[in-house]
Amino acid sequence: MPLQGLCDLQIHVNGQHTFFLHQKVISRFSGKLKKIIKQEKKKTQIKNSGIEILDFPGGIEGFELVSRFCYNNGNIKITVSNVCLLHCCANFLGMTEKLSTCNLLHQTESFFEGLFYWSWHDIITSLKSCESFLNYADSCGLIQKLMTSLLAKIAQNSDINNLFGLATSSASSSSSSEQMKPSSISTSKVWWFEDMTILSPTIIEQFLRTLGAFGSDNNSLLLTRFLLYYLKTAAQYCKSHNNIDNNSSNCHNLISRIEYSGLADTAVKGVVLMGKTAFSCRNLFWVLRIVCGFGISKECRGNLEKLIGGNLDQATLDDILVCGHNGGVYDVNLVLRLIRVFVHINDKVSVQKLKKVGRLMDKYLREIAPDQSLKISKFLGIAESLPDYARDCFDGVYRAIDIYLESHPTLSLEERSRLCRCLNYEKLSLEACKDLAKNPRISPRIAVQALASQNSSSIPTTDNNFVKETKVSNSQMVLYKKNKSDSSSSSDQHILQEEEHEYMRLNLQKMQWRVVELEKICKDMKGQMSKMVKSGVMVPPAHTRALPRLCRSQDF
Repeated sequence: MPLQGLCDLQIHVNGQHTFFLHQKVISRFSGKLKKIIKQEKKKTQIKNSGIEILDFPGGIEGFELVSRFCYNNGNIKITVSNVCLLHCCANFLGMTEKLSTCNLLHQTESFFEGLFYWSWHDIITSLKSCESFLNYADSCGLIQKLMTSLLAKIAQNSDINNLFGLATSSASSSSSSEQMKPSSISTSKVWWFEDMTILSPTIIEQFLRTLGAFGSDNNSLLLTRFLLYYLKTAAQYCKSHNNIDNNSSNCHNLISRIEYSGLADTAVKGVVLMGKTAFSCRNLFWVLRIVCGFGISKECRGNLEKLIGGNLDQATLDDILVCGHNGGVYDVNLVLRLIRVFVHINDKVSVQKLKKVGRLMDKYLREIAPDQSLKISKFLGIAESLPDYARDCFDGVYRAIDIYLESHPTLSLEERSRLCRCLNYEKLSLEACKDLAKNPRISPRIAVQALASQNSSSIPTTDNNFVKETKVSNSQMVLYKKNKSDSSSSSDQHILQEEEHEYMRLNLQKMQWRVVELEKICKDMKGQMSKMVKSGVMVPPAHTRALPRLCRSQDF
């Protein structure tokens, strides 16, 4: 090639690109390259094989800028966008004053002398430019220099009393208590939050380390709020790009869980430290939704769930409807863990809190019941997670069971019966009990048990005026009545008569349901006999074929 004929030096940069240059031009400004060239005994070897440079800061872009500087007789336009890159390249190649006056390293150092007068956006832009060679920039001291200037800008434009305030000291001041309102956690932001969201998680980690607030050292509400805002923005960016990129299977193809996990843990540690003082139950669920996608440690997740579980009585249905993983619509395992924490922590708490959580779980059961992937064990886990006294009425649980059965029509009789084990029949209302008795998805045995429990729990078995005994034997229910005492008032007798009529009516409804069931069996048998006739098989005698109808009259 003509270019190769003119140039006498080949430089391979990071195994990505080869530059064809002149030894004399490059050696004039780079002490490192000049030394390498001199060490070669034969220039023909350099010309043929070239020089291999690995781990060059900035890669191809950085070396191209250096080449332009050399071929432009030591001149290049330096800006806040390229000064860090040029400085690292000059430092790597040894472009010092020993080789040439006003060499590249000297020019970049002179540019940094005006760092104090840079604007906020200049500093952010310069930090952003370091992301592709961050380790080398950090080793040159650039990151620390820029970070110090960044913090100075924040301090200049913020109330110094509230700047990165400690959680322990801020509670005593009125201004800090205003900052710690739970409603402000997820809605408001400080002026510098948005600008710093463009920086990589590694730079943000360096920012926190500079402040001594990374990991378990984080005790600042303001920095915790910033981290949550930063993580929320990263998650939203990931989600929007995932919708555009059809080839990506999930958000974590675009962002590294490892890079963000340290920040997520730091945010959680700050939240747990301040707890209920700064975060409402709803905000704690908001935090959980944000950080769970960034691979937080088991310890941090456990501490956050413990904090949420202790306040579960303050949660709403929308709070606990957290999207599920591994195919489930909702994260039922999370709710199970939260209930266990609540029951364990609130062992001696008022019954009213337990009942409040009980009502919440009834709503949750009805919401998750239609999920086709929801296993019976998970449904029962939620339904049976609270003690019996946490519910005054089990109508909500029954409604959830009915929805589950309707959404899972292929369940066996054994599975349907197993699902009903979480019901306390004595705490079913009369309307729910009647609906259960007529429900074709409920096993007849379960319906009889419910009716029996309803009768025995409604009227005492010892009464001077009236005694009702309910017996369940061979699917029969019988009512026994004593003679009325002469001393009974007419009003009491009237009430007792109405109650007796109601129980009798329920039993008649049960009998009617049983009749319908037997008629269905008879119809199926007739269909089978019809097939046998068509196939030429001998048909049983007429009196045998009528057996189901005869059984129906003897069944009660």
